[in-house]
Amino acid sequence: MKRRKAREKALQSLFQIDRSQIEPSEAIRFALEEDKSDPFLEDLVIGTMTNLERIDKLISENLEKWSLNRLGNVDRALLRMATYEMIFLEDIPYSVSINEAIELAKDFGDEESSKFINSVLSKIKNKIQ
Repeated sequence: MKRRKAREKALQSLFQIDRSQIEPSEAIRFALEEDKSDPFLEDLVIGTMTNLERIDKLISENLEKWSLNRLGNVDRALLRMATYEMIFLEDIPYSVSINEAIELAKDFGDEESSKFINSVLSKIKNKIQ
């Protein structure tokens, strides 16, 4: 599975976990439908959920006039996944994580999502560099 597709499936999984409070493995299985699983997909979902407290704290510190709970589910899931990548997956450049999140925001978010995601992730990048 290509990384773009794995990120899309991870986004769907994280969205489902956020909405339905299901286990990560069940959310991954649901998102995959008939596709085979992928180590990168599993790492994104399980790693994000395992480190959720740290990730959410960092996101919250970089939101202006918003709280994490007020964000749309897609935006929240994208921010969490990209932040996980930026903190824990050292082989992926920050710019790749940010650009991939922006592209997913264009496909799955509302018309302002990509700008919002870019702004928040850029602040996070500057904080963790």
